[in-house]
Amino acid sequence: MKQINGNLNGQGLRIGIVVAKFNEVVTNKLLSGALDKLEQLNVDAADITVVKVPGAFEIPRMAQKLAKSGQVDGIITLGAVVRGETAHFDYVCSQSAAGVSQVSLNGEVPVMYGILTTNDMSQALNRAGGKAGNKGSECASDVVEVINAEKNI
Repeated sequence: MKQINGNLNGQGLRIGIVVAKFNEVVTNKLLSGALDKLEQLNVDAADITVVKVPGAFEIPRMAQKLAKSGQVDGIITLGAVVRGETAHFDYVCSQSAAGVSQVSLNGEVPVMYGILTTNDMSQALNRAGGKAGNKGSECASDVVEVINAEKNI
């Protein structure tokens, strides 16, 4: 049996991060978590490209542009959609997830989904460095591991 694994050595990897500005109190924490983890994994700061977009709905398009640019080996998407009083939450969550999935499945580089979809701001903050960890940090580890696993296929 052949087993293919990735590793967490980010040296020489070029990482793109697409982050939503909407709910910046959360997304800034996600971004900090991702950047801190990438540094720990030996990704050079000069090899990280951060693209800020208005909200989660805009993330898939920018991730697609970045994936096609040839400038990155993998992408992290970060955002925070918090349930409100209208159906807008459902549409944004659904379309951002579908769009990021399509970029990852149809593109040349892996794309990690770090868009929080929570019922309230407390849940979002808990997933952005609170009790539930930091989804940005998790995505940073995951993208490095997947890139390195793909190199072994």
